[in-house]
Order: sequence, then C-alpha cells, then structure tokens
Amino acid sequence: MEYVYGAMLLHAAKKEINEENLKKVLEAAGIEADEAKIKALVASLEGVNIDEVLEKAATMPVAAQPAAQPEEAKEEKKEEKKEEKKEEKEEVSEEEIAAGLGALFG
Repeated sequence: MEYVYGAMLLHAAKKEINEENLKKVLEAAGIEADEAKIKALVASLEGVNIDEVLEKAATMPVAAQPAAQPEEAKEEKKEEKKEEKKEEKEEVSEEEIAAGLGALFG
C-alpha cells in the first residue's frame, strides 16, 4: 500500500511517477524499496489518468451499513442462538426418524 501512497504523493506534487522518483519517496519515508513492486506499479499506472480515477472514486456511492446499537446487537445474538437451537433440534429429530425407519426394515 505504501507504494501506491508514494505514487499518489508524486502525483500530488506534480512529479513524474517513474521508478527512480518512487524509490526516492519510499526511501525518504524509511521504507525498503522492492524493485519488482516499483516496476509493477509504474507499469500498471502507464496511460492511467489519475485525476480521472480519483474523480470517479470520489463520486461513487458507498453503501455503509449503520452500526448496530448495543440493544439491537444483543437481540440479534439472541435470535442467532434461537436459530442454532432450532437447527440442533431438527437434526436430532431427523436422526430419530432415520432410526425409526431402520427398525421397520429389520
């Protein structure tokens, strides 16, 4: 992730995103630069309009689920436990049925 951040920093500073510049940014941040990762990132960013990508990302709707209130969370856990108990009961009853059918056939 730090490689992407380095590229974004270069972009914000209006500097060319190339292997040499990205390596300098990473080393300045105290990160040991991996040449293969740098090459891969620079290659993947060739021909990409970063401003356009950022603009699209900023306008994309994000569906955030509201956080459950403590009382609601407790109720959800109780319901899950009830469902688990029901499933256990159903499994036992199915086993009993199978045993009963086995007794019919000898």
